[in-house]
Amino acid sequence: MQENHEIITTPPVDAASVLLLRDSDEGLQVLLMRRAQASQVLGGAYVFPGGKLDAEDHAPEVLQCLSEPPGQLLARLHETELEPTRAAGLFMAALREAFEECGVLAGQDGDGATLAAQLRAQLGNLGWHQSLRQVGRPLRTEALLPWSRWITPRQPAVTNKRFDTRFFVARICDDQEACHDDFETTDSVWLTPLQALTRYADGDIDLVAPQIMSLYELKVHRTVEQALDEARQRPPALIEPHPFDDNGQRVLCYPGDVQHPVAARAMRGPTRLLLVRGRFVPVGGMAELLG
Repeated sequence: MQENHEIITTPPVDAASVLLLRDSDEGLQVLLMRRAQASQVLGGAYVFPGGKLDAEDHAPEVLQCLSEPPGQLLARLHETELEPTRAAGLFMAALREAFEECGVLAGQDGDGATLAAQLRAQLGNLGWHQSLRQVGRPLRTEALLPWSRWITPRQPAVTNKRFDTRFFVARICDDQEACHDDFETTDSVWLTPLQALTRYADGDIDLVAPQIMSLYELKVHRTVEQALDEARQRPPALIEPHPFDDNGQRVLCYPGDVQHPVAARAMRGPTRLLLVRGRFVPVGGMAELLG
């Protein structure tokens, strides 16, 4: 990944991403997918399923396919400045992106696999939004839980695009199987947060800052239910990384760091990462991610 120090004046693009979780004998696992090397955004990096908010995601007729009304979904995001329909559209975008990128319906239990199969059968002729309306069954949003909100700084570290990304957490039940499409994504792997961070520290995979810090946040949880309980009990953390140069060294700091405008911590883990040859490294070295 190449470093980028250009100032971007355009507003960030709304986006949604999902940390798909499951329980295993090794503990809580999260799905990571490798973006195609040729991708214009984070090519080659392992990320959570996600992407930009589409205009149709918040169309009124499409939002009727969600199990909760826009006002209720807005309250769960804790973003009073948003229009309710746009807030609901972010939930829709999270569900759509997870389905398009890895074939699962996030946060659906019971007959989630049956509903996924019905949608898949329609997608050959119709798009996602039309397929939802054709199937005529609402997507459950109650178990799609807001986790954090990351806003790319005006001087991003590794891409020339800015995003305002809402991260959600959701359980994947045993009756659904995630897989990559070999087009937008070229690999998919279930790892515990510690395993993922260890592979990153060893240079086996590439991660970017939101993934690194989200994995660190999840590392304290042994089970999916523990992670979901945390998401239910607190508002999503707002994280606006603050970049600066320290003697020629590029640094990204987070709320709670002495150099960040927000004094209160927003998340667990290191409050700053150094950008070293395209890789993010805590001040105390990679071991700081694994402790």
